Amino acid sequence: MTSGLLSRWLDSGALDLPLPGGGETARRWHRLAELAEVDVVAARLAEAHTDAVAILAELGGSESKSGQLWGVWAAESRDAVLSAHGDGEATSLNGTKVWCSGAGLCTHALVTARLDSGERGLFAVDLRHSGVRPLPSGWRNPGMAESDTRSVQFSDAPAKPVGRPGEYLSRPGFWHGAIGVAACWLGGARAVAQPLYARAAQDSVDPHTLAHLGAVEAALAAGEAMLDSAAVAVDNDPLNRKGAAEMTARRTRAVIETAVEESIVRTGRALGPAPLCQDAQHAKRVADLTVYVRQSHAERDLERLGVLAGAAR
Repeated sequence: MTSGLLSRWLDSGALDLPLPGGGETARRWHRLAELAEVDVVAARLAEAHTDAVAILAELGGSESKSGQLWGVWAAESRDAVLSAHGDGEATSLNGTKVWCSGAGLCTHALVTARLDSGERGLFAVDLRHSGVRPLPSGWRNPGMAESDTRSVQFSDAPAKPVGRPGEYLSRPGFWHGAIGVAACWLGGARAVAQPLYARAAQDSVDPHTLAHLGAVEAALAAGEAMLDSAAVAVDNDPLNRKGAAEMTARRTRAVIETAVEESIVRTGRALGPAPLCQDAQHAKRVADLTVYVRQSHAERDLERLGVLAGAAR
């Protein structure tokens, strides 16, 4: 289902979104949220594709072409290191990259790798090259299983540098992309809460169910408000001259993560086990979103937000 849905979205132009910071950032993020309401896994891969397009535009890389599906593979591991050797068009990648979502689905990817200098560079790779080989999957959770996230082996795989070393993390768009992920979380949370909204519309609804729905409604509204506020901030300062991009992103992600938790927990508490056991679509959404939101680093992210908040006073 995931690959077919992605293909339809690509072919229909549904993934041709405004770039962040161009005046239509809210439309970009709300569209990502809408895609996640349809399917959390497909939206997670779609968000990565649209993020790659934005990164290429920001750092002066080649444009994505029709029919290409891009991933962004930037996870680092002490046990699996990907190295880049050479210069310019002669650069090649060797080693293993972990946590590669869409490993067997994407046609291209932006991949981070270590340079001889020890710096972190970003490279565009055609994944159809014989030097790129997805490894057997070790995924054991039904949540996000269709994202095809696994390690990928690179053996003298040709790669084109994108931007300067270290620029992937230092650019303003890094934080814009982080909010795009949260937009997908928000759409997934709205989808998870739908059975709760449906139950509340029935004549036999009880006060406890309504109380749970009230809490979920408030949390979702807060997430949507933060998304809109963040979009205005990004459009007003796309180059992050005020230095507020990280604070904006971390605030938005924290509020939306709370909305996700409220939607999952309170829908389950209000409706009991029946939707999780008898509604396959709902059960899948809960499982997928539970895994997806763990891209948040939880208390580590909150600690960093606290540092930023304290320094701003």
